[in-house]
Order: sequence, then C-alpha cells, then structure tokens
Amino acid sequence: MADYLVKCHHDRAAALDLYAWNSLAGSAYWETLGHLEIALRNVLASQLAARHQTKGRPGSWLDDPGQDLDATAREEIRKARQRVRRKGKHASEGQAISELTFGFWRYLLAKQYNTTLWPSLASGFPHAPSRARHTIEQPIKRLHQFRNRLAHHEPIWNKELTQRQQDIYDVLTYIDPNLHSWVAKRCRISAVLLTCPVPRPHP
Repeated sequence: MADYLVKCHHDRAAALDLYAWNSLAGSAYWETLGHLEIALRNVLASQLAARHQTKGRPGSWLDDPGQDLDATAREEIRKARQRVRRKGKHASEGQAISELTFGFWRYLLAKQYNTTLWPSLASGFPHAPSRARHTIEQPIKRLHQFRNRLAHHEPIWNKELTQRQQDIYDVLTYIDPNLHSWVAKRCRISAVLLTCPVPRPHP
C-alpha cells in the first residue's frame, strides 16, 4: 500500500479508494487485452500455418521443421503441449496454440525474425500504415510490459493508461477495423478512467 498511501498523503481511506480503483481499472484493461491477445494469436498462427503449407512442410508449423524459431520459442511450444497433455487432452495444434503465452507471440515480432517470419506475418495486418515490422512490434511490446504489471497486480494508476488503450485499438485496427469497432463498443476503459479518485500523472 506504500505507493497508494504516499499519493493520498497517508490518508488510509483515500488510499484504499485508490487501491480499489486500480483494481477496477486493471480488470477493464485485462478484459480488453484478452480480446487483443486472442486476435493476435489467431492472426499470427494463421499466417504461420499458411507459410508452412506454402513451403510444403510436413506436420504443423509448431513442429518447426525448417528451424525458423529460436530455442526459446521451441521450448515454449514444448511446454504448451505438455500443459495440454497434463489436462488430459490431445495436444492438437489448436490446443497448443491456446496455451502459448502472450510473450511467445510478442517475440515472434522481434528483429531477429525480420527477414524470415515477418514477410509472412506482415500480411496479417493489412490495415497497418506500413509493412514495417516495428509498426506492430512497438505497441505489442508496450502492451506485453503493461500486461505483466496487470498480472502481478501492480499499481497502474500512475501509468500512461490512455496510451495503452490506444495501443490496443491501433493493433486491432491494423488487423481489421471492424474488429476494433466491436471491441471498442464493449470496452469499459474510457468510462473507468473518468472515475479515478486522484489526479493521475499521465493521461
């Protein structure tokens, strides 16, 4: 509670109000980020599956027969399949994809894949202002860091919350403007931001 108490001049009631608001804001972002995460993984997985098929490779792209993925990504896939089997399910491509972390997808957009995977992945964002990899990587990188804060229940009231909402909307628009509209219509973030009990340092 230290950060909350300092912001509220050690008024415990006010600090608890801010803590409660922080939790409310976190849940609103978590909900909207969930839509983005599902869209992102579906787009990237679809592009990788199409690339795999075009190259005439056997099995699934998750098997990485062309050794396109780095060791960390391959280990993430192994663990994802292991988690599926631990649940008593068949480790199909769909089941394994659903177990892969946001970080897995984020790092597929990294510089190391600029000349290998990215030319195929870029087609998954037909409405982006350019096919430059960093156009997609930068907002996803920021959202990955922000998502980690949410996952660890850390304070977010003092972060650039409006910008993170815009990052979500930008990537959704790059995928499909209709998808952005659907998510934005249901998003609670803007309404929640208006109710913060203290002045925030960032918009």
